[in-house]
Amino acid sequence: MSFGAGGMAGNGGMGLGMGAGKAGMSDQEQQMVKAMQQGMESCAFKSVMSGVMGFALGGVFGLFMASMSYDNPIHGSGSATAFSSLPWKEQVRRGFKDMGQRSYSSAKNFGVIGGIYTGTECCIEGLRAKNDLWNGISAGCLTGGALAVKAGPQAAAVGCAGFAAFSAAIDWYMRRPSEPDF
Repeated sequence: MSFGAGGMAGNGGMGLGMGAGKAGMSDQEQQMVKAMQQGMESCAFKSVMSGVMGFALGGVFGLFMASMSYDNPIHGSGSATAFSSLPWKEQVRRGFKDMGQRSYSSAKNFGVIGGIYTGTECCIEGLRAKNDLWNGISAGCLTGGALAVKAGPQAAAVGCAGFAAFSAAIDWYMRRPSEPDF
């Protein structure tokens, strides 16, 4: 029995790897698949996709956090006694409105952070032509500094250090060798 390039027996050397699925495609279809793969690997696509996913995750997170604020259900409102004296339907309406506003605010923030970080990391990786821990640290520093630059140079430096440290911790954890399953 002969083993082909894909390590599978038979099939005349055609394994179930990358080339196996393209056998029945025309040249135009193969070019389209190649263009779609290149588009999905671009920094712009990764950045937009990360922003969209960050927006979705931030929305869920914001909704959860707003629903857990039981001490004062209306964000930025005066007293809780004034709120509790309102009719029940009005309390529910205002509560849902507040939850929606908080959720949207968190969604925007997560989306912006995800888009900036991913785009920056992808560009750094492309420039350095390496995939290592320093890409994430550098992207974290640039993202944190960019988000805090309006508050001044000291805030930008703290944002840079904070995001870089967080990125380093997450990347280190994700890159460590996995433990064997016994």
